[in-house]
Amino acid sequence: MKLDFRPVRVATGSDDEDGLLAFAGDRLVAVLVRLSEMHDDMAGLWFLKASFGLRDERQTFPDLSSAEAWIRNHVISRAETGAEAP
Repeated sequence: MKLDFRPVRVATGSDDEDGLLAFAGDRLVAVLVRLSEMHDDMAGLWFLKASFGLRDERQTFPDLSSAEAWIRNHVISRAETGAEAP
């Protein structure tokens, strides 16, 4: 399964606007936002702002490869449980 990330500005109402849309094939599965300096020691982490068809949980990731691994794992888990795969 191919994951594709596309940069986007997210209207969060804060300085956390640098984002990525995560697609599995042609389906949007997640929106990630990079945390700004206002988050002190969490600045630079990727935050799962929204997920679609994945487990709905608050997650932060130290880097994009960690976020990609988490998304990939949950998309595969969803497919294995018989849910419609993206």
